[in-house]
Amino acid sequence: MRAVTYAEFGGPDVLVVREIDVPQVTADEVLVRVRHAAVNPYDIKIRSGMRKEAVDFSSPMVPGLELAGHVVSVGSGVSGLAVGDGVFGWATSGAHAEYATARVVEIKPDGLDWETAASLSTSGSTALRALDALDLKEGETLLIHGASGAVGSLATQIAVANGIAVIGTASANNGDLVRKLGALPVLYGEGVFDRVRAAAPQGVDAVFDASGAGVLGGSVELLSGRSHRVITIADTSAGQHGVRYSSGGPQRNTREALRRIVRIVQDTAIVLAAPRHFSLEEVQRAHEAVERGGTPGKVLLDLEQDALPAVEMSPPVSC
Repeated sequence: MRAVTYAEFGGPDVLVVREIDVPQVTADEVLVRVRHAAVNPYDIKIRSGMRKEAVDFSSPMVPGLELAGHVVSVGSGVSGLAVGDGVFGWATSGAHAEYATARVVEIKPDGLDWETAASLSTSGSTALRALDALDLKEGETLLIHGASGAVGSLATQIAVANGIAVIGTASANNGDLVRKLGALPVLYGEGVFDRVRAAAPQGVDAVFDASGAGVLGGSVELLSGRSHRVITIADTSAGQHGVRYSSGGPQRNTREALRRIVRIVQDTAIVLAAPRHFSLEEVQRAHEAVERGGTPGKVLLDLEQDALPAVEMSPPVSC
């Protein structure tokens, strides 16, 4: 199979597409023929070496966690999934490849399109984790920094669906999108907290920072020092402000989170910004796009399903 690989930590230039063996499933895994694989900030942190302690490096490494595709082989200990099922979730062997093993996946609902399925797992579980931590009540007001981004836009919609008033910071270009999501848009940048106070003279009850734009100090001040009601997924200086930092990674990826996401999609008219599509051979550009940031929508690697050869699978090996 074709797969994105790298033999050392570094910039996007270390990524090379090459032919490698199709991974074999263990008893508690399925093999997925990948249709779309997302590129997330976590993938950048791993590839760059910023989070190298989070992986057991073996050359060549295959990056990527988030995927959507069809099950082509099922481990002997797996129940509830069958060959041919369309699924979305997280890979164990590296998602940026034509085939990937996976342990935590959920069946894709019929009404959910493939690119949305490939965009939901990480952003959805991250948004849910942050909102759960803030313990918001109906009628409260939440400020979301970066409300037009992949995580921020989902958090906005989930909060609004649960009766939370949301003020969302965004660029001038993305203000209409934030409004479409059900939030009151506020221009980010210098003077943002003055604009928030003008937009919500009654004050805000909690803050979710999905931007990492150096807004934690001002957010704590906005809440009159109540740092326990501020959470960030993007600013590692959180401890300096007494703010909780919620990091992602495979240990956070659960099937219950995917099931919650499915329920939300089925109950709410979720709107996602259009993703940016890249081929497997354009993976360096895809990683560069994630590193630049600044635009809504996920970055997806598209794999030509019809062009993939059939694979003859060996029996699953025991765990």
